[in-house]
Amino acid sequence: MNSGFGRLPSRRQFLNMLGRAGAALPFGFSLLSAQTQSAPSVVFTDVTAAAGLSRAVNIFGDPANKQFLLEEMGCGVALFDYDNDSWVDIFLVNGSSLDPAVRDARPTCYLFHNNRDGIFTDVTVKAGLTQSGWGQACCVGDYDNDGFDDLFVSYFGRNVLYHNNGDGTFTDVSDKAGVAGAENRWGAGCCFLDYDRDGHLDLFVANYVNFDAARAPKPGEAQYCFYNEIPVPCGPQGFSGGTNLLYRNRGDGTFVDVSDESGIARPRGPSSMVFVNKNWQATGSYGMGAVSADFDNDGWPDIYVACDSAPSLLYHNNRDSTFREVAVPAGCALDENGVALSGMGVGVADYDGDGWLDIARTNFSEQVTTLYRNFGNGAFEDASIKAGLGVNRRYLGFGVGFCDFDNDGWKDLFLANGHVYSQIAARKLHISYREPKVLYRNLANGRFEDVSSRAGPAIRNDNLGRGCAFGDFDNDGDVDVVINNLNGPPTLLRNDGGNKNNWIMIKCIGTRSNRSGIGTRVKLTSAGRTQIDEVMSGSSYYSQNDLRLHFGLAKAGKVDNIEVAWPSGLKETFKDVPANQLLIIQESKGIVETRKFKNH
Repeated sequence: MNSGFGRLPSRRQFLNMLGRAGAALPFGFSLLSAQTQSAPSVVFTDVTAAAGLSRAVNIFGDPANKQFLLEEMGCGVALFDYDNDSWVDIFLVNGSSLDPAVRDARPTCYLFHNNRDGIFTDVTVKAGLTQSGWGQACCVGDYDNDGFDDLFVSYFGRNVLYHNNGDGTFTDVSDKAGVAGAENRWGAGCCFLDYDRDGHLDLFVANYVNFDAARAPKPGEAQYCFYNEIPVPCGPQGFSGGTNLLYRNRGDGTFVDVSDESGIARPRGPSSMVFVNKNWQATGSYGMGAVSADFDNDGWPDIYVACDSAPSLLYHNNRDSTFREVAVPAGCALDENGVALSGMGVGVADYDGDGWLDIARTNFSEQVTTLYRNFGNGAFEDASIKAGLGVNRRYLGFGVGFCDFDNDGWKDLFLANGHVYSQIAARKLHISYREPKVLYRNLANGRFEDVSSRAGPAIRNDNLGRGCAFGDFDNDGDVDVVINNLNGPPTLLRNDGGNKNNWIMIKCIGTRSNRSGIGTRVKLTSAGRTQIDEVMSGSSYYSQNDLRLHFGLAKAGKVDNIEVAWPSGLKETFKDVPANQLLIIQESKGIVETRKFKNH
């Protein structure tokens, strides 16, 4: 079947379209100027110590003198409700070390249970999450539809699928399920998705580079081992790119590798090439952050992969169990000058309110954070500069996400930053090793404003940010952030003040569709404004956001209309729903429960 991906206007046609449109704003943009809008006073407060998370120190290679790419990349984090008590818990991926003393102590990941009072309890051992190794990404989804969300963790080495037993414990079923993968692969970003819409969650795993520490050159020993003439660990261009994987869920607790026949393993076309030394050369994908979402509004999930030093990938779902890689013609592989950037993390949302999901991608220092605006049928333009994201070029971004931090009904943008070269820490350069976070406020006119300096000192505190996840951990009606920092404790940022505006949260439970509701599209209208969002697995940098969808409503006291489009094809509508509550919507059964939480 034809889709919008096959009918993209040329760049010249698109520019002509813009010229004919004149100064008209895209559908959904506010007619108010940025100056006439006022934001609630919102401050992000670092509550890491008070929440009991300070002891969860990330181990990832030598903290002070990293010798290899493997030691630099760090880990993801998940906010997910593993025990179904409607309070999100925190899972932190952890790494290892090349130092035998540290490695042999077998550092593990961390699972913290939410005590519902702002404090978390370490339940890692009790839960059975004791695998040790070079952990990378995590993603969440109920792959066996038993009502409890399961957990997948990618590794440099064999990956791990943890089955949620429903009693507070998990079981490693990686080999039994057939998703452990090969010992020599570098698993990166991951996401669950139901790509064939059979009601069972499948699994996508990006792979970064083919790496062998025993053979890898050390700083200064090869062409890609310098930065500003400083010897540093060799970058990804010194290694061949990895091969991405797709596992189809058989529906019996096991998966089959369909990477080749689905078209995932060998992307075709210009996106399988990279510009090196004035020539296009064949390359692997160098895949990092990954997310699945319906970018062309055809009801079928596509996959986007942020790629490091290579064109990023957009796998279009052909609706016949195969994918076609279309990122270059769709306009979301390169920057506006046709250059491949060092993509790290990826965030997805409809930031401009036009009914199409857009993409934000973090990149290397001295590169602009990329904002791809979806202008219909999955065709994108690079709107980074016109949106105001060019003001910060010195930071190296990893974690990224759209979140409406002030509940005004417009998705804002948050970045977790931190450089990769420990060798620059003591040098007085134009960039630094430890870096602050960045918060951009959506001005509702296609532009963002950097409000980091007004959002509390915790935002500007320097750190080595890697994965970050978004969700309302204290159920007070505004979105909080947790960051997994390289070689240090995490950062838990509590949103103080976002709930001065109204909000609503929606948890989707599938029946004919997958139980987690992944791939469900929700369209919400209140006070004349329409918003969309989608339940997604993965995204950010190697991380998992709260599966509950959060919508800011500004001053609206109710939602006029909610439309829910399930992956099964079923559509349901709900009207006149009061604000400031959690709705639990079960497919074909409607709103089965509502919960009001006391604002803190």
